[in-house]
Order: sequence, then structure tokens, then C-alpha cells
Amino acid sequence: MSERYHSVLLFGPPGVGKGTQGQILGKIPGFFHLSVGDVFRALDINSPDGKEVYQYSSQGMLVPDETTIRIWKRNIDALTILSYYKPHEDLLILDGIPRNQRQAEILEQHVEVLKIIHLKCSDIEAMVHRIRRRAIRENRVDDAHEDIIRRRFDVYERQTRPVLEYYPKKLIAEVDAFGSPAEVLLNILKDVVPVQNKHFRNEIEG
Repeated sequence: MSERYHSVLLFGPPGVGKGTQGQILGKIPGFFHLSVGDVFRALDINSPDGKEVYQYSSQGMLVPDETTIRIWKRNIDALTILSYYKPHEDLLILDGIPRNQRQAEILEQHVEVLKIIHLKCSDIEAMVHRIRRRAIRENRVDDAHEDIIRRRFDVYERQTRPVLEYYPKKLIAEVDAFGSPAEVLLNILKDVVPVQNKHFRNEIEG
């Protein structure tokens, strides 16, 4: 097995703020954020992969496991070759993967999960409202219809949430996502900075 990427997973239901927090973390030296949702949306809709992903995501369904991992692996390998992501310097922040236990099992060949940030929010209606606003702002076709959004929540509860049981409980940190982005970020950093310090030497450049 080749060397695995040191990673933190951002985990939680749709609309909980995984992408927002991942983007913020990705701007901090020593962290690299990769959203599988962003990777999917960047695909050429007319390509074979783009057509397959759209076929599932437009209905609020999970993209098949092998397709998801293959596209993710191709993307992260390209980012590594181009030195956008430096595995020996950057802690990889993943969001949107794994989405079921089978994906978690396959992903284990490529990623060493050092921490899981479980973003929690009990107010589903607030998350639905957030997703609909985002769909309008960012022109996300897959988030435009409420029935599709609610199907995504159902898929999350049935297939994705149980993924937490696959990992040791000691890796999981519960973070309340119902606060300002700054508050949520502060609580996330309390858990991920020690992980970064343990596995990487991030000296000040000057």
C-alpha cells in the first residue's frame, strides 16, 4: 500500500456548514480542503463522469461508490502532482466523503483518518432554508427543489450517518454547528490544531 494521506473528515447532514468551514480552514497554511461536492460540480456535464454524477445528484441520490472514489482519487492525485496539495506539509480536510460504509472501507486504502469533526444541528428546517438560499445564490441545480433536499436528508440518515459507527469513537469530536461561522471555526480548531501539530512541522516562513 502506498503512503496514505493524513486527513480530517468534516461530517454532518446537508446544509450544516461543512463546505463553509472547509473553505475557511483551507485558507490557513498547513491545511488543504477538498470538497467532493465541488469536484462533482466542476465536472463537464457532457462527459461520461459528468452525466453519471448528474443522473444521481439531481435526484438527491448518492453517486455509486466506485465512481465517487475513482473521481476523488483522480482529483487528489492531480492536485498532488501539481503541488497544490503537499501531503507532507498539509493536513487534508475532506468533506462529502465517505458517504456510506462501503466508501469508508475503500477510502481507507488511500486515507488515514486522524480526526472526524461531526457538525451537529438539530434544526432541520433551518438547514433546509440554508440550502435553498445557497442554491439561489450559487445556482446549484441539485439543491433547487425542496423534495430533492429532503430526500438528501433521508439518504444521509439511512446511509451516511451510520458511517460514524465505522470509526473508533475516540476519533470523533462533536461540534455544535448552530452558531456563527467564527464560533464554529473556533471549536473546530480546538480539535484539529493538535492533530496538525502532532503530524506536521509547520515552521514560520520568512
